[in-house]
Amino acid sequence: MPRRARLAIAGIPWHIIQRGNNRSACFYDDVDYRKYLDLLEEQAHKHGCLVHAYALMTNHVHLLVTPERKDSAALMMKNLGQRYVQYINRTYCRSGTLWEGRFRSCLAQSEAYVLACYRYIELNPVRA
Repeated sequence: MPRRARLAIAGIPWHIIQRGNNRSACFYDDVDYRKYLDLLEEQAHKHGCLVHAYALMTNHVHLLVTPERKDSAALMMKNLGQRYVQYINRTYCRSGTLWEGRFRSCLAQSEAYVLACYRYIELNPVRA
């Protein structure tokens, strides 16, 4: 059965969650957090996404982003995920997937939800 298409609307903030495969670690060292943030900045700029908030947990990531175009967030996450996994696999002599399937997302259409999401993300411990 094909997966459902993601609802994507330009200019509406997205709350994005990406988990480590089988809830295992995605970050092994402080340098990994910095690398992820550098790649996030690069890919957000390249694909036209504004990053409002982030929380990098040991085994998952929360992002609050607003895409400029309908496909901006999906392209940003695709390229960010691929580049980060390549870095982790090379650095730690491993192979295979790091992430648990596709990233999850929901549109933050109301101002109240955006603020609640922002607060939730900001209250998570952040590394890097």
